[in-house]
Amino acid sequence: MMKRDSKLPAAYWRLWWASAVDNVGDGVFSAAVPLLTVTLTRDPVLVSVVSAATYLPWLLLSLPAGAVVDRCERVGLLWRSQVVQAAIVGAVAVLIWLGRIDIAGLAVMGFGLSACEVVFSSASLAVLPDLVSEAQLHRANGSQYAIANAGQLFIGPPIGSVLFAVAAAVPFGVDAASFAVSAVLLATLPRRPLPRTVQPPIRVAVAEGVRWLGRHRLLRTLAALLAVNTFCYQLGNVTVVLLATQTLHVGGRGCGVLLAGAAAGSVLGGMVNARIVARIGAVPALASALIANVVIFGLIGLSPNAVVLGVLLGINGFATTVWSVVTVSLRQLVVPADLRGRVHSVYRMLGWGLMPLGSLAGGLVADGFGIRAAYPVAGAVRGIALAVALPVLLSAMRADRDVE
Repeated sequence: MMKRDSKLPAAYWRLWWASAVDNVGDGVFSAAVPLLTVTLTRDPVLVSVVSAATYLPWLLLSLPAGAVVDRCERVGLLWRSQVVQAAIVGAVAVLIWLGRIDIAGLAVMGFGLSACEVVFSSASLAVLPDLVSEAQLHRANGSQYAIANAGQLFIGPPIGSVLFAVAAAVPFGVDAASFAVSAVLLATLPRRPLPRTVQPPIRVAVAEGVRWLGRHRLLRTLAALLAVNTFCYQLGNVTVVLLATQTLHVGGRGCGVLLAGAAAGSVLGGMVNARIVARIGAVPALASALIANVVIFGLIGLSPNAVVLGVLLGINGFATTVWSVVTVSLRQLVVPADLRGRVHSVYRMLGWGLMPLGSLAGGLVADGFGIRAAYPVAGAVRGIALAVALPVLLSAMRADRDVE
């Protein structure tokens, strides 16, 4: 087990504050977009176009973005991507103020912001290990997850709703400002010089990242688990509002409380994961969280009332964040520095690729077997996947003990 270093460095805290500002802005934005969308159309097909455009860059651009991150100066990529996002949202704010925005404009905005986010996400994961020691990775990643969840789910959305009531353009202007402030903070991070080598073509560089992940037994297993787990998360989550409102008869305000409970569990998981890892080890913490997710998914579908549902959602958020932080830290520890961007991008593409299918599957299961069925079905699928992966996880635990 690793000993904790006493203090995270100042450069890390600049990254943390940039993330805090950015994620509060994202929370403001996430509350304003659906409110704006319903003022433009009530057509579910058009609404889905905005959502599809927002997810599309993760499928189309993840692999080339990872190659770009490994061949360009990463801090520059971070702050420049935030500047572009500020320009995009700022332009949309002006269009809203002028009354010239439409669904097509929102779809273009969603695609552009996500395209920048694909680059930003890979670059930030690759930069963080350059700012902290190996012993600090779990704590540093946990703090990042905690502030991301707090900003996006707790702090930003209420502000966004209030600002939208003042004027539809205001929350978009606030989000643009948050990107600009984040860019300024990120520009102060220390740079790591790139080795002067001849870079292969993008196609070859991407293939190197895919091959590296494919050869690493533990990480390729975790990538496959992530793909199944995000599919199952969407399978269950797409019906949670129906479970709360139609089956348990929770009102709109109560649904907000339930979602806040899930977010609280996620924030707590980010804050304490380093202590859990220090006490029992990274792989045992990972396996425990995955097992907890399987059990909780089955129980959510059986929830007798809203209180039980809220508690289970909170525990699920806690477990999900713990295993997410552990896997991120593990990748940062074992992936060579010159391959971080590509391997992270392959991993992320696999993780996000099945989410739309999970949403569709959840709707079909609920329609065929009832609203309560989606979560137990998702839990069963997660359990089967975990059982298949368990020998690899047990082997990793034994290797950790041998090292100690």
